Amino acid sequence: MPDNGAPGPDEGSEHARAPGADDGRAELDQLRSRIAALETAGPPRAHPHRTRSFFAALLIVIGCVLVPLALVAAWTSQEVGNTDRYVDTVAPLASDPDIQTAAANRVTNALMEHIDVPTLLEDAAPADRPLLEKALGKVGGAIENAVRSFVHDKAEEILASETFAKIWTDANRRVHAAVDKALTGSGDGAVKINNNSVTIDLAPVIDQVKQRLVDDGMTVAARIPEIHTDFTILRADHIGKVKTAFRLLQIAGFWLPVLAVVLVAAGVLLAVNRRRTLVIAALGVAFAALVLGFGLTVFRVVYLNALPDSVSQPAAESVYDALTRFLRTSVRMVAVLGVVIALAAWLSGPGRAATLVRGLWHSGITAVRSTADRAGLRTGPVGPFVRLHHKWIIWVLVAAAVLAFILWSYPTGWVVVGIALVWLFAMAVVDFLAADAHEGEADGPRRGANPPGLSAS
Repeated sequence: MPDNGAPGPDEGSEHARAPGADDGRAELDQLRSRIAALETAGPPRAHPHRTRSFFAALLIVIGCVLVPLALVAAWTSQEVGNTDRYVDTVAPLASDPDIQTAAANRVTNALMEHIDVPTLLEDAAPADRPLLEKALGKVGGAIENAVRSFVHDKAEEILASETFAKIWTDANRRVHAAVDKALTGSGDGAVKINNNSVTIDLAPVIDQVKQRLVDDGMTVAARIPEIHTDFTILRADHIGKVKTAFRLLQIAGFWLPVLAVVLVAAGVLLAVNRRRTLVIAALGVAFAALVLGFGLTVFRVVYLNALPDSVSQPAAESVYDALTRFLRTSVRMVAVLGVVIALAAWLSGPGRAATLVRGLWHSGITAVRSTADRAGLRTGPVGPFVRLHHKWIIWVLVAAAVLAFILWSYPTGWVVVGIALVWLFAMAVVDFLAADAHEGEADGPRRGANPPGLSAS
């Protein structure tokens, strides 16, 4: 054939391979460049998730550490800064048997120091001697023991009456100021701070006992001068050394709990897996509260062992338990709240066990709804409305539960459990109503009933 100028076989092959060879060399150069860049690059950067997890854990740990301090700060602010709260705390002690016994012993000892037993009958008026002899004769024994028992009985009568309850309440209303001043100075009047102790002057009780003795024939008691004797309410060595820290806790009574909550919440929001982190954080808060409760128990033993022998141990135990009662209540409340939040977060998760629990819950609700449906119960337009806005209704219920807890004056662990149970009941009602519309659509035709708006085909 004539030569038309077409390339020969070799020439055509060379032109055909040229583009592929160029592409191969370009890819090889790119690979070499990447390898060189990797060899010269530094160590790989930390994964951003690890950084978030680290700071989230740090915030949660700090928040959990602040929980015991926040509880103590809140208790300090409420007990020291609120007179009515303090009086409500110590008022029941007036009827405590250990307190009454300790106060009766103190009053009896103070009065016996001013009663001259050998000349008691001689000093008594002739007209009063029969009555006095009759009163002392009831107890029998030596005259001094008889007089002491007689005075002690009258003291116990006064201390078991409403008179002592009023004296105790009024004195502790004044002692509240002394407890506050114990960290900054000293009190005066019937309440004093002596030797790092908060004491109540039992002079009003002694006057009442003296009058009762006179009324019962021991007229010589009228000549007893005014007696002042102290009854220790609170004793703490080295008050001056801790007053600054105590005062700071009182000032931080509101903000320290808020800071602890904010830190824990920020840690949860910063975490990668928020649900799992919320479970861990809630349990951590509960554990921190229980640590404080354990510390209160240990400190109780240390405090009582450090008291002098002159202080009644049973009475001191009653006072300590009364003063820390609201703090222990707060400890239990926070522990229960942490467990409830952790349980709620876990149940809402994708885990197998949580899914099983939710399935059993919805199966039970569906079974109840089916039974009610067969009985002819209809919810009308409520069911479709609840089903349409199901998520919004759940969030409204959550907000209502949180608001109820916040607005509760002094919530306890039982209050938390009660709010959780009420919320669960409300959720059951919502699921019950929401299941009505769902089952009406799915099960109505199978039962042979035609839902409204549909006709038989």
